[in-house]
Amino acid sequence: MTATQSPERLVIATRASRLALWQASHVQSRLRDLYPDCRVELLEMTTRGDQILDRTLSKVGGKGLFIKELETALLDGRADLAVHSLKDVPVDLTLPFALTAIMERADPHDALVSNVVDRLEDLPAHAVVGTSSLRREAQLRARFPQLVVKPLRGNLDTRLAKLDRGDYAAIVLAAAGLQRLGLANRIRSTLPPELSLPAAGQGALGIEIMADRRDLATWLRPLASASTTACALAERAVSRQLGGSCQVPLAAYAVLQDQDLFLRALVAETDGSRVLRAEAHGRPGEAEALGESVAQTLLAQGAEVILARLSQSSDA
Repeated sequence: MTATQSPERLVIATRASRLALWQASHVQSRLRDLYPDCRVELLEMTTRGDQILDRTLSKVGGKGLFIKELETALLDGRADLAVHSLKDVPVDLTLPFALTAIMERADPHDALVSNVVDRLEDLPAHAVVGTSSLRREAQLRARFPQLVVKPLRGNLDTRLAKLDRGDYAAIVLAAAGLQRLGLANRIRSTLPPELSLPAAGQGALGIEIMADRRDLATWLRPLASASTTACALAERAVSRQLGGSCQVPLAAYAVLQDQDLFLRALVAETDGSRVLRAEAHGRPGEAEALGESVAQTLLAQGAEVILARLSQSSDA
């Protein structure tokens, strides 16, 4: 079979969570539309990230825990491609793997979910807010020091159940996940980037393959979004330059309008006591250079000190 021919069978490795299955099924549907004669199948898997629910990601190895088993399926040939939330894909992804397509982004914002208020500003002092990321936690602590921010793990349904039984007054989740699962009615408000700057790649799906599968890369090319790819490359370049992981309160968010790529990023102390911000404009063809430049601006402001301290505490 040559790369110019249609594939006969494609197997998609995916986590077994409801959101991951929606994402994989979305790619499956797109591929079936592109290649009607191709059998597109899902290989459902449970990852270590799904199994460890009693500790925060920053303490158990990071978001890479969500993709290792899927990569094993690519290595041994059980799957041809893996579908990920792009923000879960390590920025230092290396051979033999390749991030071959970044799909059009859904809503990139964070969302407030609560049964009592429409805005974080309306919560009383000492109200408990749940979040799964240090990025959100640091920004919440900086803006709302009167609130109590606590970790929140589990899949989307588990997190909502914890809110509904009263463990939290509010929780902050990615808007895209709620919308994809038909739960947009749970969103009380979306948080603007000025309040909660999104994670690199948030809202986008990334497709991972073995780097030597040129035939597969060709078949998947129609799924890629040029505009989302430019934004994601800039965002991920910030994270790569700063050694970004879920041990670091790091955010990077780019928007593209009329060939102007506007990138904002921040690094923060986990307690929100210090938040460093930088932004810049560039052209989409210079996305990675733009991200590297913004990262250097943050380092010049003192981000290196914050990163070094967080690295020491995570190694302890």
